[in-house]
Amino acid sequence: MQLLNNWRIILLLCLTLGLAPFFPEPHLWGKLKWIAGGAVGMNAADWFDILLHGFPFILLFRLLILKIIPSEKN
Repeated sequence: MQLLNNWRIILLLCLTLGLAPFFPEPHLWGKLKWIAGGAVGMNAADWFDILLHGFPFILLFRLLILKIIPSEKN
């Protein structure tokens, strides 16, 4: 569980897995543009691919939410 709360690990995942391959454009960005264009021609492998490349950003968003919303500890 400590791994999921480590800022450094999650940022490293976002910069590597989340954005790889970097050229000609980040893979995740290309998939998001494809979805914004209507996702015509996307198959199951493409959806899995966006989930794989987007998961580090989901973890980062989760950490940001946990930092913003204070948790009540007894």
